[in-house]
Amino acid sequence: MEHVTPKDTLTDDVGDGAATGPGIGYAWYALVVLVLVYVLNFIDRQLLTILAPNIKHDLGITDAQFGFLYGTAFGVFYSVFGIPLGKLADRWSRTRLLALGLATWSTMTAFSGLAGNFTQLGLARIGVGVGEATAGPCGFSLLSDLFPARRRATVIAIFTSGIYLGGGLALSIGTGLAHAWDTSFVAGARPLGLAGWQAAFLGLGLPGLVMALWVVSLREPRRGRFETTAITADPAPAEAFAAFGRDVFAIVPPFTLLAAARRGMSGLRSNLLALVTVALVGFGLARLLGDPVQWIVLGTGVYAVISWAQSMRHEDPAAFGQIWGNPALVGVNVGYGLTCALAYSASAFGPLYAMETFHASPAQVALFVGGGAAAGGALGTVAGGWLGDWLSGGTHHARRVLVIMAMLVLAIIPEALIMTTHSLTLFYCGVFPLWFLLSATLGSSAGTVVNVVPPHLRATASASFFLGASMLGLSLGPYAAGRISLATHSLWAGMVTITAVIPFALISLGIAWRHLATKEK
Repeated sequence: MEHVTPKDTLTDDVGDGAATGPGIGYAWYALVVLVLVYVLNFIDRQLLTILAPNIKHDLGITDAQFGFLYGTAFGVFYSVFGIPLGKLADRWSRTRLLALGLATWSTMTAFSGLAGNFTQLGLARIGVGVGEATAGPCGFSLLSDLFPARRRATVIAIFTSGIYLGGGLALSIGTGLAHAWDTSFVAGARPLGLAGWQAAFLGLGLPGLVMALWVVSLREPRRGRFETTAITADPAPAEAFAAFGRDVFAIVPPFTLLAAARRGMSGLRSNLLALVTVALVGFGLARLLGDPVQWIVLGTGVYAVISWAQSMRHEDPAAFGQIWGNPALVGVNVGYGLTCALAYSASAFGPLYAMETFHASPAQVALFVGGGAAAGGALGTVAGGWLGDWLSGGTHHARRVLVIMAMLVLAIIPEALIMTTHSLTLFYCGVFPLWFLLSATLGSSAGTVVNVVPPHLRATASASFFLGASMLGLSLGPYAAGRISLATHSLWAGMVTITAVIPFALISLGIAWRHLATKEK
């Protein structure tokens, strides 16, 4: 065990350089690199939306299937593999793991450009999700050891602003690449027979392989160097990967049953009960709503998460208590996850809604929707993180939760404007404030998560945070909007119905606030 001296009171915000790890200059340099990684992360993730009309036409898919591709196929595997990868980030080099993940999701983005049907594109999206599951946990954990507690929400907000910068750039660059390709080659003379949307995936996937070499050159800061608690040294790589194998074994079906059996008959019974319950619910939803692939994939994800929780409760009860037994963390994860259902639905179908409802051109939508969302999202994330830091003073984390709740309530105003106006100009005017306010919830949510758990659990806690955002938000939000759109023949109805999650998000956040406020009295 080694004792780490707190550095948060030093005038130098990052510590004393060589004595404790990277200095302030290097910390900001690393932050810039990590922001660029997140920009690339969301370019690869969001590219699908602006290319939706051509993809739907060429592959013959419905809005519900598109919602599955954008949300569930990506989100479930992003969530499930984020758990063991987050725990691996708590045990092994975060810079190496992030570089490996970046290379993986970039390769799978390029493979998306070679897809010739719904199934092939779905498999590529699964691969993108697995690779991108490294970004959040590694980034959050690295920044927590590069900057002291009073700066963490702000710098993590700057890091996560890459979400919106990448999302906006995806619309502009994706449109430009696809248009240039389609206008340069007639259908019969396209190289390799690729359409413009396929060329866009290839063109934006391959640069990530070069970026991965840059990421792996970053220096690894000492874990928990700003904390007063004792931090154990990282295990040897062989031990870290052995533990990673056990984590995968405990979360990936059907190996989950073998892992449960090792815990005895009671463990196997509990796991089988969870499996049967999830299977019956999934079967019922498939019979009721159709789209069996959606419910098979989502059910697999839910069962995997339950298996992980059962395994953690048995093997690491202390960590289980910090992650699953912490009302503040669970409340923020659920509340922000439900907020993401609204945000991801707008992200998935907002560009398509503008093109179908107002007959706007893809280039115009990329400029005004993509640009407004990128600017509003990036500024809102930083503003929300800064406001949470300022109000909390680094110790009153309940005030961060109040920021999340206030931003979500205020977001109702531009959401109502966008979904009720008959003016394309007013629609465009509502994009910036909507994404500013929705993204402000992310800055303070992330700041809360990394500050309410011990240093050695930050990457795992971050994985649980992204679990809520992905399973509740990404896997259900876009699919639900697309499914309602299909049933009502109205994309407007699908997008409006998703706003019903707001009261439930506020209730969950209220539980988190009450727990922290009581604890911090």
